[in-house]
Amino acid sequence: MEYKHILVDKRDGVVKITLNRPPLNILNIEMMNEMNTVFDGLQKETLKLLVIQGGAPPQVKAFCAGVDVSEHTDDKVNEMMTTFHKMFKLLNSVPAVSIAVVNGVALGGGCELATFCDIVIASEIAKFGQPEIRVGVFAPVAAVILPHLIGRNRAIELLVTGNTIDGKEAERIGLINHCFAVDGFQNKVDEFISRIASMSASILQLTKRAVDKALYSSVVNSIEPIEELYLKELMNTEDVHEGLRAFLDKRIPKWSDR
Repeated sequence: MEYKHILVDKRDGVVKITLNRPPLNILNIEMMNEMNTVFDGLQKETLKLLVIQGGAPPQVKAFCAGVDVSEHTDDKVNEMMTTFHKMFKLLNSVPAVSIAVVNGVALGGGCELATFCDIVIASEIAKFGQPEIRVGVFAPVAAVILPHLIGRNRAIELLVTGNTIDGKEAERIGLINHCFAVDGFQNKVDEFISRIASMSASILQLTKRAVDKALYSSVVNSIEPIEELYLKELMNTEDVHEGLRAFLDKRIPKWSDR
């Protein structure tokens, strides 16, 4: 099956999804629906790995630079958030081990997509960040997953400052697994993937289930109440609309603190 915004390759027990909405791979509802279709179709597959990657620089500058802010309007935000969070629920239930390959920026929803994967590999030019606070919103999935990865205090710092960190710093604090040099990056990624792909699919899946059962059983359940907080409280503030309008108007927001 062919898709408009993603490329899908399946061979030898490995499914590779390449985000294909250059140059920044911004996630819109249509693109997320395509990913959800793929994730849903993998639920009962006997797979070893699911690899999610951006295209290669310089044509593509990002793994994913976030969710389309133009679809964050009152008439679309419910559909956008439901589609976005469905993506993580389906990704979480794919039995294969998931690997994000980040060779560029992973910001906002793109950072959430990458760090929600089981393993994250990045290059030295990779950038990670949750800049949502700057447009008057917060990152719901990051609020759930980041404390598990880097601890509560570091998670809060990234979320409330909107700071961006590079691949080496992301590796140092445990946000990602490995940061490889740009030279020979793809070869190192291929070697890493091949090493895991040489294992038994059933044992890989059982190992992932064992870890999730012990550690992350509440992660997906946490997304729903945070989505409710986002839609029923955050989206009813004055500042969320000001922040989004300012972003689209390319100006500095004027916060009213309401």
